[in-house]
Formats: sequence, C-alpha cells, structure tokens
Amino acid sequence: MKDTWERLKEKKRIVVKIGSSSLQHMETGELDYTKLDVLVRELCDLRNQGKDVVLVTSGAIAVGKKAVAGKEGKEDNPIAVKQAYAAVGQARLMMTYQKIFAEYNQVAAQILMTKNTIVDNLNRFNAQNTFAELFKLGVIPIVNENDTVATYEIEIGDNDTLSAIVASLVKADLLLLLSDIDGLYTDDPRKNPEAEHIDVVQKLTDELMEMGKASTGSDCGTGGMNTKLQAAKIAGSMGVDMVIASSKDIKDIHRILNGKNIGTLFLSSVDDSFDLPLYVQQMHGH
Repeated sequence: MKDTWERLKEKKRIVVKIGSSSLQHMETGELDYTKLDVLVRELCDLRNQGKDVVLVTSGAIAVGKKAVAGKEGKEDNPIAVKQAYAAVGQARLMMTYQKIFAEYNQVAAQILMTKNTIVDNLNRFNAQNTFAELFKLGVIPIVNENDTVATYEIEIGDNDTLSAIVASLVKADLLLLLSDIDGLYTDDPRKNPEAEHIDVVQKLTDELMEMGKASTGSDCGTGGMNTKLQAAKIAGSMGVDMVIASSKDIKDIHRILNGKNIGTLFLSSVDDSFDLPLYVQQMHGH
C-alpha cells in the first residue's frame, strides 16, 4: 500500500476541511488559537510549494454564540437565532483567520455557499471562475456554508459534504478531512475495542456506506462517519482522492502530503454517470 500513499506527494490542488470541534477548546468552547495558527502555517507552506489550497472551515455559529453570550432573548425562532449567531461569528472567524494568514504574508478570501451555488448553472459557473481567479492570484479561499441565509431547503447541512462539493467544483486532486475521527474502522472503535483501522479504501461498497449510517458525530459537529463516507462518494465519483485523519496533530497535513500513511485514504474511481448538481439538489439538509 506504500506506493498508494506515495502518490499524495504529486497532489497539486488540495482542499482541507476542519471541523468546529477541532478548532475549539473542549472545556470552554473558545477558539483554540494554537491549533488555528498551526493550521494556517501548514496551509501557507503548501501554498509556498506552489500548490493550490482551499480551506473549508466550520465554527461560525459557535463563535457567534460565544460572542453574544448572556444577551440571548427567548429562542422563539431557533433558525433566526442560529442565523444571527452565524452572522456575528462568520465575521469574527474570518477576522481571526485574516490576522493569522497576514502573519505569513498570505492573502485569504471568503467564499460563502449554499446549495443554490451548485444547483444553479450560472451560479456554479461563476463560482468556478471565482475560484480559478483566486488560484491564479495565489489566494487561499476560505469556504463555509452561508448559514446566515441558508434555511433547510437550501442548506448543504454539514461541511464534510460541502468540502467534497468544493473539491469537485474546483477539480481538486485531494480532499483532506480533519476531524475527531482518525480514519475508518471495521466497527465503531468507541464501542468495540476489536475494531480495526482501515488504511486504504480501494472502492466504496454499499456495505461500507451502510456502516457509516450507524455512527453519528460529536456534540459539536454535525458530521459523523456517515457524512464523511458521503463526502468520499462525491469526491471519488468526481475523481478526487480523499483522506480522513485526526485533527489532534494539525502538522499531519504536511506528513500526509509527503506520502506518510496517516488516517484512511479513499481512492477515487470516476463515475461518469455521477451528476453533481443533481446530487446536491436531491440532498436534504439535517
């Protein structure tokens, strides 16, 4: 399997997704600046190697909620409350990212998406052009769901899926999902100590997809193994290899891209019948 991981050294366009639980201190829910700093440094270093990089980040709602803590009124309209948190949090999150990226002389951009960005042909075409132009300019796009306007009908619902859609849209050659899970196991390792870690998935079988449905995510994030396998399906069908790795040590980003076997690698197998806009249209948010 060694040569399989070796091929990651050749990757030129990489989408990195990090979950909200990976960016916060467990005890307080406040942002973990050390982790953020290492993340940004890793991404800037990939950029310095001449690679195109996209960051898909969660955390806007959590950051916004923290910012207005103690001011909440009665939650008579939970969607509006969530969207208000997102509006405050997205600006704060971006400000934090911009500051850290600036320390490494790297320009970052913000792109907020909903389902309509993908489903609508003109929107999708425009989004692709924007990404292409940003890559030309050497900018790192930071992508999140547009939680301030996204309602159930137009929300993608989780950033695992969003990152796979983005990877497909920009024709990335690697999607790297960093979360509290260090890869795929034969069973849920939290419940079954006998569960074995799977290094490489050659093909996403129905059996594997079913396995994912049984597991759910952390309290903080929306994605469990199910959304990660859905992401692997989208990315793989569109010709993008994908790695699931733990976010405990963010420096694993460069180790993985140097061909080290860390996490689980899902090899892509292009499916010509896979229609991304149609798939996204038929998806339901949570």
